[in-house]
Amino acid sequence: MTTIAAPVDFVLPQELAAHEPPEARGLDRDEVKLMVSRVATDEIINTCFFHFPEYLAKGDVLVVNNSATINAAFDAGDITLHLSTPLDDKRWVVELRRNSNKRTSPFLDGDPGQFLSLPGGASAYLLEPYQHYPSTAGGVRLWVAELRFPGDFLTWSNHFGAPIRYDYVPRSWPLSYYQTVFASEPGSAEMPSAGRAFTRDTIEKLEKKGVMIAPLTLHTGVSSLETGEAPYPERYRVPVDTVRAVNDARSSGARVVAVGTTVVRALESVASYDGSVHQGEGWTDLVITPERGVRAVDAILTGLHAPDASHLSMLEAFANGEHLSKAYGNALDEHYLWHEFGDMHLILP
Repeated sequence: MTTIAAPVDFVLPQELAAHEPPEARGLDRDEVKLMVSRVATDEIINTCFFHFPEYLAKGDVLVVNNSATINAAFDAGDITLHLSTPLDDKRWVVELRRNSNKRTSPFLDGDPGQFLSLPGGASAYLLEPYQHYPSTAGGVRLWVAELRFPGDFLTWSNHFGAPIRYDYVPRSWPLSYYQTVFASEPGSAEMPSAGRAFTRDTIEKLEKKGVMIAPLTLHTGVSSLETGEAPYPERYRVPVDTVRAVNDARSSGARVVAVGTTVVRALESVASYDGSVHQGEGWTDLVITPERGVRAVDAILTGLHAPDASHLSMLEAFANGEHLSKAYGNALDEHYLWHEFGDMHLILP
């Protein structure tokens, strides 16, 4: 199993986990905090996401993920089933979670052939451990399962499922709270959350400034990786119009700004050594590390990541470990909030 060492070592206080959407705290989506890192000057700026357009320039291309979140958590008695990624019409990668005291934790004691009864007359049948995430001495976390459900999948999941959430979010929220303004193609098990702070007003400001917004699609799987584990393959598509926008920006000296680690992974999967990109779709198993670096992307807007998360290693491809440590120290001091309902971090060259 591949592991990745993160460049930043810190302890995340429980009170800095975003326990609810900003709307529940009386804020609009674009009123979350924004930390801006200027790597070249080692400068850290604390502001509000409302001011995000001020940090981009005419000609820059903002690449966004248009994947929409699906209801991917289903009650199976003492177990909650998390759907991660469809492999074909019937087989899904799934995670089993043990229910206890209104919380869930990984259930590692599944067996091939195990049958799970799901709401609405659906069922899941465990086939084998997922090959990209092999079993360990502790058991199996991700399985390939045959999923059977009546009628259309989205109709069934919208009616009987719920968004995936973890212990730091104590109550359930409707699926609409897990959608970004860019969401148009259902398929993500968990929200591509770097785009959550955007509003129509933000987009209008960017467009008036001459910033082009270019979409791609990467459908996320479950994010509950163990400490240091590399992400597994995910489905993506980079369309020709986005390819053209990115290549034009690079040839003109403008910046390519990725909204989220998902966008970085997709774009870099179709990038050549010279930074040019080409149209592509399929599955990507690319892991961005400081050693591999980034070729097509100049800057990234992202959330704040937990200690030892593999995404922190990706961020070191944009900023050195010393700068990241400074930025995360600032986030802790300034009481930024972590996770999908939390605050934002813009890393500029």
